[in-house]
Amino acid sequence: MGYSQRGPRCDFPLYAANGQRKLDFNKVNHLVFVIDDDPSMRAAIERLAGAVGLSVATYSSGEEFLASSIPDVSGCVVTDVRMPGLSGLELQKEMSAREIIFPIIFITGHGDIAMSVQAMKAGATEFLTKPFRDQDLLDAIREAIAQNDAARSKRAEISRLQEQFDSLTPREKEVMTLVVAGQLNKQIALKLGTVEKTIKVHRSQVMHKMRANSLAELVRMSEKLVRLSHKC
Repeated sequence: MGYSQRGPRCDFPLYAANGQRKLDFNKVNHLVFVIDDDPSMRAAIERLAGAVGLSVATYSSGEEFLASSIPDVSGCVVTDVRMPGLSGLELQKEMSAREIIFPIIFITGHGDIAMSVQAMKAGATEFLTKPFRDQDLLDAIREAIAQNDAARSKRAEISRLQEQFDSLTPREKEVMTLVVAGQLNKQIALKLGTVEKTIKVHRSQVMHKMRANSLAELVRMSEKLVRLSHKC
């Protein structure tokens, strides 16, 4: 791995009482978590990522990373595979168990095919063997962050959708189910033992609370909710 001639350029550098730089996580849009027991490797990756405007937080071990206050921000993890204490693969499992959702880029000087296959099967985005080109790591980081952005956006959409659905009354949920199944108001009224006028009111409330502009949009929302329930 090469060294950039430019110094680190993090988004919002602050300084702790001991003089070490720290980041204001509330002001960082993307963050690269670098976990490696080798100080020179941590510094090299921080310098490289900082040179292209990426904010970096470094940790000397997987245990230190897990014990830290991990911000709710988009980013990725760059970690060595072989470290004292938790290995990179063990860290990957622990992150999954704790639902710490960041794409992981593994770096190693001792990796083998079986190890990389195991890591990739468990969801790693890249497995780089030292020495690697600076550009390869930067490309992997950019791809990982893009993946995390997309995943966070999807989770936020699903969360909003679930909130909207939970705001419906039990009767409105019944009406929504029958509406997206293609039944007419009079058919729904007959099925639920009420009058068509009441169903129109419920249907209007469903559209309003779900923030659906059309029946087609409501159907798409319903399909997403069904897929979500099957995953749970």
